[in-house]
Amino acid sequence: MIDESRVSGGALSSDGVAADVALAEVRRLRAADRPTHGGRLFAYVYDPAVPGLDDLAAAAHRESAHVNGLDPTAFPSLLAMENALVGAAGRVLGGGPGTTAPDVVGSVTSGGTESLILAVKAARDAHPEITAPRIVVPASAHAAFAKAAHYLRVALDVVPVSLDTLRPEPAAMAAAIGPETVLVACSAPSYAHGVVDPVAEIAAVAAEAGVRCHVDACFGGWTLPYLRRLGEPVPAFDFTVPGVTSISVDLHKYAYAPKGVSVLLHRDAALRAPQYFAYADWPGYTMINPVIASTRSGGPIAAAYATLRHLGDAGYLRLAAVTRDAVAALADAVRAVDGLRLMAEPESTVVCFTATGDGPDLFVLVDELTARGWHTQPQLSYAGLPASVHLTVTASVAPRVAEFGPDLAAAVVAAHAAGPVRLPAELASLVGALTPEALTPEVVVGLAAGLGLGADAGAGPLPERMALVNTLLDAAPPALRERLLVEFVGLLQRPTWGSDD
Repeated sequence: MIDESRVSGGALSSDGVAADVALAEVRRLRAADRPTHGGRLFAYVYDPAVPGLDDLAAAAHRESAHVNGLDPTAFPSLLAMENALVGAAGRVLGGGPGTTAPDVVGSVTSGGTESLILAVKAARDAHPEITAPRIVVPASAHAAFAKAAHYLRVALDVVPVSLDTLRPEPAAMAAAIGPETVLVACSAPSYAHGVVDPVAEIAAVAAEAGVRCHVDACFGGWTLPYLRRLGEPVPAFDFTVPGVTSISVDLHKYAYAPKGVSVLLHRDAALRAPQYFAYADWPGYTMINPVIASTRSGGPIAAAYATLRHLGDAGYLRLAAVTRDAVAALADAVRAVDGLRLMAEPESTVVCFTATGDGPDLFVLVDELTARGWHTQPQLSYAGLPASVHLTVTASVAPRVAEFGPDLAAAVVAAHAAGPVRLPAELASLVGALTPEALTPEVVVGLAAGLGLGADAGAGPLPERMALVNTLLDAAPPALRERLLVEFVGLLQRPTWGSDD
């Protein structure tokens, strides 16, 4: 018997609360979040500003929220919707009947990271004779490849990108391929800077070596084909390219489906086969999983299906045109401000810029933009690449573009007036002397206090201005950054015990 007197605190109250009370609590907590609509958040969420789309997706999600993707024979509705989503993605990315890749197959996953992990798993497991498998990726490849390598015990061979083009050289990618390489990867486009890697050349050197080539199109796979149809000079990157064996595309990005739905495509079923996991050597049901999760809610898949059906091909073409125009206008706004420069000419849906030698402190600029209601994504310096500001542009940004230019110019003036951030001497000394191994939770608490985050990092919200925090992280080498943030997030993620209320 449960002692109900001990069931208290957090989300679990002793007697429960009314439905409207619970919903009000959720809404109150959501009030502290960044705005997911309105065209002022340039990262994390994707908003097409299509009236009624949220309600449609929520209704579809509700219809299938309790459907379990574990057994497609028990829930054929989910199987039908998954197959339809894979077919749609395959068509958009150059596969299907009547193409040079007629046998494309795929799986629906929870997001781009899961898709990339599975692409690496399929490549690794296709070669059981290779006992120390390796994958080759550009330095600009998404961090999920590093996560996949870590989880799957695959070595990661990272090829530098040009400081000018922000792309890897195909010859350098070819030189990194060895007898234990099971996969070569490239991006269309890279997340950080929005440039498309030389996919055709990289796929060719991979094919010559007899190695799979995965194109991470999680970010751009649903926009680049439409931009090409609009007349933009999009290079070949999909299944029309010989040697491309798999592609990932996130539907919760520019297909504008709710989180979290991605599709991993393979050129044929034989390439996908090692992706599956099956296990029958126990007394329960035989487990057969195409993806990492076993139990999967049908809600996100149904929401994505309804979204694609409602928007249709013409809708996506229109949204791509609106987004393209917003990207061009934002890039013009950056060019018009002294002290800023584009990291690359926009090729997709990203505007990325940095400061010139006489420009403002970039992290102070980010804070000034935040103060004006624009939520951007600062990116730290890396291997000769300067710190930068990343803008993921969606269709909802278009109506706000005219406001951004004046606000950006004003933010630059304010950042110059504020001056660059200087780390306190004790913090600079500490970061210079710290090693990841020496970092303890106690040291992190001390650093948090020195950065104005409070003695207990979980005691309250982050400060409105983050320039000092970003400056400290930028001064730390990557391994120390990782440990700092792991320890700090660990302090944030602590149980809320609450009361019986």
